[in-house]
Amino acid sequence: MVVDATGAPYEGDRALTTLYATANAPIFTHDDSFFGKEIVGGPMLSARVLSKEAGAVAVRLLGGEKPGSIRIEPVGFAKPAYDWRELQRWGISESRLPSDSEVYFRESTAWDKYRTQILIVCALVLLQSGMIFGLLYEHRRRQIAEVNLRQRMTELARANRYSIAGELAATISHELNQPLGAILTNSETLDAILQSPAPDLSELSEIVADIRRDDQRASDVIRHLRTLLSKSPPELNDIDLNDPVQETVQFFSALAVARSVDLNSSVAPMPLPVKGNRVQVQQVILNLIVNALDAMSTMPGDQRRLTVISARVDRFAEVSVSDTGPGIPLDKLREIFDPFFSTKEEGMGMGLSIARTIVEAHGGQLTAENRAGRGAMFRMRLPLAARK
Repeated sequence: MVVDATGAPYEGDRALTTLYATANAPIFTHDDSFFGKEIVGGPMLSARVLSKEAGAVAVRLLGGEKPGSIRIEPVGFAKPAYDWRELQRWGISESRLPSDSEVYFRESTAWDKYRTQILIVCALVLLQSGMIFGLLYEHRRRQIAEVNLRQRMTELARANRYSIAGELAATISHELNQPLGAILTNSETLDAILQSPAPDLSELSEIVADIRRDDQRASDVIRHLRTLLSKSPPELNDIDLNDPVQETVQFFSALAVARSVDLNSSVAPMPLPVKGNRVQVQQVILNLIVNALDAMSTMPGDQRRLTVISARVDRFAEVSVSDTGPGIPLDKLREIFDPFFSTKEEGMGMGLSIARTIVEAHGGQLTAENRAGRGAMFRMRLPLAARK
């Protein structure tokens, strides 16, 4: 059985190995001792079962039983077994195998090898995706909240300007009545001169110039009032900080005279370009000046001095407003910017809080301190805009 026609011996599985090297078809066998190498598989007899049965018979013979008395059941084929590697080599589909077949030596897939790791990675990816989605959702909500907050802040700032306008109603009325009264007087004088038989033309020209000047003065007051009460858009534009400082000081010049306040201002000789909302920046300066005027209301008339200075400090444009009032109590110095905190009996306590909110929205700082001598000083600093 192990020698071919030429007499060449083939020990062990040498014959099978030689045949396998040149075979052009799958090799099947009934002996499972060759399974796992060159054999595709099939219904096979188990050498282990046969050996076990033979051993049992040998033990019985050695025990004295006669061979003719020993009866054994024939050993049948085991469940069909197939080598997955050989099925792949010969392109045999597993669907063509008997239903009770067992396939061995199947290569483990990535899922079989790394199932736990894959599940952990998938869980981490899902968790990370959930976190990213949550962050994006919160970012979107924060953007919407910031937009709403800016809108509310703008409306609140506008309400604060209305409140200031109410406080300045008497001053505004006085500022309008003066040029209007002068216009009326000049108009009556002009009418009287025109009724004369020989009107003086040069005098008429002077009267017309006075009327034009007073009209412009009234127009400026109304323009300042409209600016103060306007619903300013939230956009930031390039402005020179000196301009709102000068306009605000000019607007309060008459009120300062009416309250016996010596109002002085010093504007930086160079432009102070900042990125800001002109109306809101002017509102901050206006708030500081109104507070300073109110703070000096109990002081003697000859001791009321208010100074407004604009200057460049490092990379910032600074506006300082100082007065000679009683100053800020040391225990209240940290609270004056809190909402609803006020040292005035009828104050709402929102002016300085809104002012600081506006300044911080512009990327700046608003601070307060007591002067060395007497009075308080507020400093507004805004970052200088980059030169184009």
